[in-house]
Amino acid sequence: METFELPAENAIAVTEKRCYTVEDLQIILGISRGTVYKLLEQKEFRWMRIGAAYRISKKSFDAWLDEKL
Repeated sequence: METFELPAENAIAVTEKRCYTVEDLQIILGISRGTVYKLLEQKEFRWMRIGAAYRISKKSFDAWLDEKL
């Protein structure tokens, strides 16, 4: 089996997320899980469902949060 490594300049740090989880939003906003789901239902920002998991667009959420602050 052949393996290879990408050059370091092509690596993406784990902290550079493109999506948030429901738990991430709970922590960022200091709100309950149920309240996060209400925001998702209201389509306050872009999100997608992958199986049972929700992923919220970081860019969309950050823009929404900046607008609210």
